[in-house]
Amino acid sequence: MNIKGFSTGLFGWHERYRMDGKEPSWEEIFRDVAESGVDAVEIDPVPELAAAAKASGLAVSGTYIGLALHEPFEALDIDRSVLPAARRLAEAGGTDLMINADPKGGWGTPEPKTEEEFKRQGDNLTRIAAAVGSLGLQVSLHNHAATAHNAEGDLRSVIDYAAEEVGLCIDTGWAHTAGCDPVAWVRKYPQRVYAFHLRNQIGGIPTEDLIDGEIDMRGLIGVLAEIGYKGWLALELWHREDTHPQRTMIEDTKRSIDALKRWIK
Repeated sequence: MNIKGFSTGLFGWHERYRMDGKEPSWEEIFRDVAESGVDAVEIDPVPELAAAAKASGLAVSGTYIGLALHEPFEALDIDRSVLPAARRLAEAGGTDLMINADPKGGWGTPEPKTEEEFKRQGDNLTRIAAAVGSLGLQVSLHNHAATAHNAEGDLRSVIDYAAEEVGLCIDTGWAHTAGCDPVAWVRKYPQRVYAFHLRNQIGGIPTEDLIDGEIDMRGLIGVLAEIGYKGWLALELWHREDTHPQRTMIEDTKRSIDALKRWIK
C-alpha cells in the first residue's frame, strides 16, 4: 500500500486544548501537530493558515465543508459555501474536498431523513463534483450521522444516487457509533473509498488512540492493502472528558501513527 502520508483534522486538537484550558496560536497548533509526526493537515487554506502550516513543514491534504445536502441545490449556494474554499485547496496542493451531510433538524435534534432527501444529497454531490472538476479535486461524502438510518442513507447517497466520480470519506468513529462496520464499507465499495477520518471507539465514546477500541484498525489497514488504497490516512482523535485521556494529543498521535506504520509493513 502506497499512501500519500498521514494527515489530521484539527477538531480534536482544538477540543483537547479547550479541555486543558489552553488557547494556542495557529503557529503553536501547527508546531504541535508537526511534532506528533503527521505530514499534513485538513484546513481551509486561507493565506494565513496555509503559510503557518507550511512554516511548520506541513502540507494541506484536504478541506472539510459541512452542508445541508438534503436541501435543494440552490439553497446550498455553492458559489459562496464551496467554490472559494475549493479553489484555495487546489492552489495549496490539496486533493480531498470532503463534504459532510449535515443533519436535518440541526446538530442538537437530528431527524431521520427521507429517501427522497438521500437521493437529493447524491444529486447535489454530483453537481458539486462537476463544479470543481476542473480543479483536480476528489469530492467525497463524509459520514457524520450517529444513527444507522441516517448513516446508511448517507452511504446510499453516494453508492446509489451520486455519479461515479463522487467517493466516500469514511469516518470510522461515527460509522461505529451509528452501529455500522467501516471495514465492511471498504470491502463492499473499494472503488468509492477516497479518504478517511480514523478514530477508534468503545461504543459511542472515542478512545484515546487508534490502538485501543472496538474497531479492528489493523484489519482495516489489511483491507486497504488488499484494495491498493493510495490516499491520505487522516487521524481524527477526539479526547473528551469521558475518554479520560492519560497522555497528550501529541503522544497519542505519535502512538497511532507508529501503529499504522507497523500494520502497513
